[in-house]
Amino acid sequence: MQISEFIRMSAVAALVSTCAGSAIALDPQKPASSAAVVPANPTEILDAFKSGTQAYIAGDRTKGLTALQYAAENGHPVAQWKLGRIYADGDGVKADPYKAFQYFSQVASINAETSPFLPQARFVANAFVALGNYHMDGIPNTNVKADPRRAAQLYRYAATYFGDADAQYHLARLYLDGRSVQKDSRTAARWLYSAANKGQYRAQALLGHMMVHGEGVPKQAARGLMWLTLAADAASGQEDKWIQQAYDDAVRETSQDDRIVARSYLEQHLRANR
Repeated sequence: MQISEFIRMSAVAALVSTCAGSAIALDPQKPASSAAVVPANPTEILDAFKSGTQAYIAGDRTKGLTALQYAAENGHPVAQWKLGRIYADGDGVKADPYKAFQYFSQVASINAETSPFLPQARFVANAFVALGNYHMDGIPNTNVKADPRRAAQLYRYAATYFGDADAQYHLARLYLDGRSVQKDSRTAARWLYSAANKGQYRAQALLGHMMVHGEGVPKQAARGLMWLTLAADAASGQEDKWIQQAYDDAVRETSQDDRIVARSYLEQHLRANR
């Protein structure tokens, strides 16, 4: 998968600036110099990651965090990512977006050029997306200020280099809203289509809505209803209420023939993606 040198350099430059401005340490509780300690046996790092993950899942938060921090301090990218998610989600600890930001920054800055075909690439891509989200609105009472332009760079890198569906969805939203980029519904639709085909249900919902109403794309009511059906099936929680509403509106606004064709499209899609 190829990306332009401009996109690559812009994203990496954004990361360098992000890391320099955050005084990042692998363990945000410790001084940066502690991250320089490297164990003699790399197997210890992997063992620490595995045991830490297992302990955390089992409910032993103290043991899990200690082992994961040891692995993270010694450069294990998935341990760094896991700690980022723990603090971002408040999973067994008090939610701390700034600590999460620091861990995600380590993952992204050190592993930006990881091959997109390696298993760990999805964690690196997710770190880029998380950083983009933090830069969109900033983190209160920290030096991470709202910077939609930087967020767009991070989303674009993950969307293009890693082909990450979540990044493609977020980038599409920027093009639809004209936030930090020139408003362009056609470009947004292309990113949504790519993400929708990878199963990103919010991209499916937004693309479906656009197709049903002919907003920014040629009107294809049946195809749009197919995407909305998939999205509504995957949606959950209060933040996804808009998806169910969009689906209900589409059902009311489309003809019976459109709904019949949509079911046919849906069956074809499900068969092709088994």
